[in-house]
Amino acid sequence: MSKYTAPRFSIALLHPKYWGVLIIVSISYLCSLLPYSIQIRMGKALGRIAIGLMKKRRKTIERNLELCFPEMSDAEREQLVKQNIENTGLALFETGMAWFWPEARVAKHMTVEGLEHIDKLKAEGRGALLVAVHSLNLELGGRAFGLYNSGMGVYRPNNNPCFDYFQLKGRSRGGHTLIHRKNVKFMLEALNDGAFMWYAPDHDYGRRRSTFAPLFAVENACTTTGTSILVEGSDCAIVPIVMVRNDDNGHYTLTIKEPLIDQFPKGDENAGARFINKIVEASIMDAPSQYMWLHRRFKNRPDGEASLY
Repeated sequence: MSKYTAPRFSIALLHPKYWGVLIIVSISYLCSLLPYSIQIRMGKALGRIAIGLMKKRRKTIERNLELCFPEMSDAEREQLVKQNIENTGLALFETGMAWFWPEARVAKHMTVEGLEHIDKLKAEGRGALLVAVHSLNLELGGRAFGLYNSGMGVYRPNNNPCFDYFQLKGRSRGGHTLIHRKNVKFMLEALNDGAFMWYAPDHDYGRRRSTFAPLFAVENACTTTGTSILVEGSDCAIVPIVMVRNDDNGHYTLTIKEPLIDQFPKGDENAGARFINKIVEASIMDAPSQYMWLHRRFKNRPDGEASLY
């Protein structure tokens, strides 16, 4: 398996058990046709309604912000929670934009900064890890990058084959290739061949292939050591890449930051995790209200430590 390929659409995917997915995707497509001003109002309203019904998710957002920013006042934190909830609802519409908008409409809403860094790496034949975080508009960020360069994304197949079809089809727009998250061998081959690979090391992916390193005010955040494996096995550059919604008028900026070459601490997985978490912190702080705070980022703890949730 060199890379992950979506199942071909077939009559079997029209089975009644997939109708829910087909309805949701159809609604997403139709909503993507609406003017942006309407989509943003609908998205924010949806976020408020959904969080009102899923109170545990709100508590997760509140707890993550409390853990990461203990110095923040209650009023500041509550304002950030409110904005984040609205942006969470908007994320569903931004995913539709990424999957269904034609290139001209995507380009109309995007400013991409730092393309000269990509051009330089291409001229040198050096591959790069495009280190992103799980911003709520991450799908749209990948599509914006695809307007100028094809890339690769680490991908976990969805258990629902119907949704999997649409997800991979949407993420492949712009000539992107999706790599199965377990196929480290192919990732290394691609990076050594000069590929640009979209990589998000900011979530808690479990204790396997991980170590504990500081993240904001949390001393022990379970952090993947996959970055060390990829950098040491390919000598690729690390390129922080950040997607930010600038305003409610639908203007976004994708910033490709200066490549970090030969700066990653090799031979020490914990030092590597600390290095990458500093990049994650800086990327999140570019637009903290647009980050996926509803993820239980600190769910895994060192042996003997109590749950933070």
